[in-house]
Amino acid sequence: MSAGEENSHIRSGLTNQLPDLDPEETQEWLESFDQLVEFHGTERAEYIIRSLLQRAGAKSIEVPMVTTTDYVNTIPVDQEPDFPGDEEMERRVRRILRWNAAVMVHRAQRGDISVGGHISSYAGVATLYEVGLNHFFRGADHPGGGDQIFFQGHSSPGNYARAYLEGRLTEAQLDGFRQEHSKAPDGLSSYPHPRLMPEFWQFPTVSMGIGPMNAIYQAQFNRYLHNRGIKDTSEQQVWAFLGDGEMDEPESRGLLQLAANEKLDNLNFVVNCNLQRLDGPVRGNGKIVQELEAFFRGAGWNVIKVLWGREWDELLDKDDDGELVRVMNETLDGDYQTYKAESGSFVREHFFGRSAKTKELVADMSDDDIWNLKRGGHDYKKVYSAYKAAAESTGKPTVVLAQTVKGYGLGPSFEGRNATHQMKKLTVDDLKRFRDTLRIPVSDEQIEEDPYNVPYYHPGKDSEEVKYTLERRSRLGGSVPERRVAGEGLILPEAKTYAQAKKGSGKQKAATTMALVRLLKDLMRDKNIGHRIVPIIPDEARTFGMDSFFPTAKIYNPKGQNYISVDRELMLAYKESPQGQMIHPGINEAGATAAFTAAGTSYATHGETMIPFYIFYSMFGFQRTGDSFWAAADQLARGFIIGATAGRTTLAGEGLQHLDGHSPLLAATNPAVKHFDPAFGYEIAHIMENGLFEMYGDHDGDHNVMYYLTVYNEPVQHLPEPEGLDIEGVKRGIYKLSSSEQDGPKAQLLASGVGVPWAKEAAEILADEWGVSADVWSVTSWNELRRQALHVEQSAMLDPEREPEVPFVTQQMEGAEGPIIATTDFATQVPDQIRQFLPNRFATLGADNFGFSDTRAAARRHFKIDAHSMVVRALQMLAGDGAVDASAPVEAMKKYDLGNVKAGTSGVAGGDA
Repeated sequence: MSAGEENSHIRSGLTNQLPDLDPEETQEWLESFDQLVEFHGTERAEYIIRSLLQRAGAKSIEVPMVTTTDYVNTIPVDQEPDFPGDEEMERRVRRILRWNAAVMVHRAQRGDISVGGHISSYAGVATLYEVGLNHFFRGADHPGGGDQIFFQGHSSPGNYARAYLEGRLTEAQLDGFRQEHSKAPDGLSSYPHPRLMPEFWQFPTVSMGIGPMNAIYQAQFNRYLHNRGIKDTSEQQVWAFLGDGEMDEPESRGLLQLAANEKLDNLNFVVNCNLQRLDGPVRGNGKIVQELEAFFRGAGWNVIKVLWGREWDELLDKDDDGELVRVMNETLDGDYQTYKAESGSFVREHFFGRSAKTKELVADMSDDDIWNLKRGGHDYKKVYSAYKAAAESTGKPTVVLAQTVKGYGLGPSFEGRNATHQMKKLTVDDLKRFRDTLRIPVSDEQIEEDPYNVPYYHPGKDSEEVKYTLERRSRLGGSVPERRVAGEGLILPEAKTYAQAKKGSGKQKAATTMALVRLLKDLMRDKNIGHRIVPIIPDEARTFGMDSFFPTAKIYNPKGQNYISVDRELMLAYKESPQGQMIHPGINEAGATAAFTAAGTSYATHGETMIPFYIFYSMFGFQRTGDSFWAAADQLARGFIIGATAGRTTLAGEGLQHLDGHSPLLAATNPAVKHFDPAFGYEIAHIMENGLFEMYGDHDGDHNVMYYLTVYNEPVQHLPEPEGLDIEGVKRGIYKLSSSEQDGPKAQLLASGVGVPWAKEAAEILADEWGVSADVWSVTSWNELRRQALHVEQSAMLDPEREPEVPFVTQQMEGAEGPIIATTDFATQVPDQIRQFLPNRFATLGADNFGFSDTRAAARRHFKIDAHSMVVRALQMLAGDGAVDASAPVEAMKKYDLGNVKAGTSGVAGGDA
């Protein structure tokens, strides 16, 4: 079987299913078409073909859908626009950038440093970047607003090299590559990290697959801001540079339909198709460009292939019978990679030698001429044509599939090699060859004197190269990448906005999810910030009681609602609008998190402060999208993350896959996420008020945090805010909810969230039935208590002469007598985080292991976290201290039938889900 037959599944076969009954007539039609192209051009030919296809459909003639085209450039030569820049000057600039990028990584490989880096990535993508930076990518000072550029993570040395040429970075900073603390303040981050370089990078992209998702939702959010009248973003474009290997990540392709459905023609993907992964070919036995073309075209995208440089134009023009195109179609990616690691003679024999006709095409070319046949991604004119077509395309997002060579220009040790991604230094011979190729004025003596201290090259700030580069950027609105924080401070809601949440629920019961939603509705009515709130719900709004938002806030849809809604007569009818405030990504937590990131960083990307509230089914938040939240933190996102329907037992009948017993632990690994587990409406009010102030208020502290609240669907009675409430304790993580009036042995009951009511029940049982005086503490944040205490410990270690600070949790519980029994609806590791900071004996009750479907009371009895389990555990610890009779815990276990799940009483029926 030939390579062409083997890979026919990724090429569109138009004629191979039918016999040619009259070859002579067929040839006449083909010749007629060739004359049409020759005399009237490709654009006219395209129109005729489209007209024929339309007529064929009208006549019921079956025409197969064309998902892939031949392995040639999409834009015909006669439709290529003139290149507007000084190509020779740009070539000179590109050589300088390639040299400095490679030398920067190479110098960082000195024996006493060896911090790594990537030489080959930027070498292959340089042309793709430079065409954009010289002609398309708008900076923040452009009248139409700056574009958002998602640069490939591994190619960051090229961005630094350009910033050095522009005078934005110094040589000392280049030498600080990947040495952020040891070379501070001159250190540079390894990859695009806004948190680490907040004035330089806009987007973190090195976690493969996150960049494509975030770019799609960034483009959507740009339109969201525009349609809601908050900012005119009509001229702003989003460009995402991706790798062909990266496109194997499910996240890279999984959200393409949103961009097509919403006609995001402000979005452009540029896929650097060097045909290589990190270890070897992307599709050694196939053709990744063809596969991606079919995938994107099928998803509704505009596809532009840039495969061959201008040197191929004449050969393709001579290819009258299509034999060269056939060879291009059938050559496997693994072979294409090998060709660029070999020589011109090898390409003559193994590529052009596949056919007598193609071999004859290059008969008068030297081996050097053949070797200099460039891939399209290294040709300024071809790339410019593709970018211009992408920027001017309407009605669809565009993907540019640009064929390149990884390690281009670095010489035979690097170009196209399987190991090139991991190669981080050059030999003396490599350096000399690279210098000669790029024509850099560095002598052999400078290279040989100290191979790890090879000089950078800067032609001087008054040189033609620098002047040209700065002039091009000035026309386009300033430097890229650059991050600016220009959002205006917000006027935060007055105290009365939170009053209703602090009143309690009276005789009624309400879930904390509902209490939060009611407060959110009040916040959305606020005249100052209400319109800046962005509710994001992935298809569970009704579960969370948010269907009441539909008629008023409406669901964002740029197309509006053009159908007759089935529930249009209802008060809470589903309502879509281009001005809708709610973002509703469907069953799509990854997309919702990307939308959260775009909204939560709008203060920097657009100078418009927005306040995202991402509300999701708790189990499917951090467990499924933790990497995206990490990227959000790296991008300095701000906003509220609401894990509704939280807890391992509170969802009752939903079962294992829906039961969240560990999200606080996952959240604890993200330094920018502050987790809170409130029990009552007034706690939610104070936490939300403090979160708005911390993220958006006027203070000198860190604004770049995200508040994660876990709330529940179990109806409970919400207490009104107690008089003299320890508000500082609520905000920082723990406060005493009640003190027992009972005389007798002391115990301390700690609980969070939905566990607080059963802790209160346990305190009553201990007092009434066992004569034990138990105080109840509401822990609003186990995570924050631990973080603050660890910070205190570290500060004491670093300043031993200073009077050590006391951790907040230790201060709060100072003087609290008796053992501590801590419970939650989460795993034992959650409350156990504070054990080491308290002198009391400490017992943790948690919902470890997998969840299951049952009543709340039965599930809590199974995990031994309920009121009676707290009672027994308290009695056990008190008996161990000699404070109660040793028989008490045994008697209690029997009395409460602790081993019988049917005997549990901590939990009520009802609630959503």
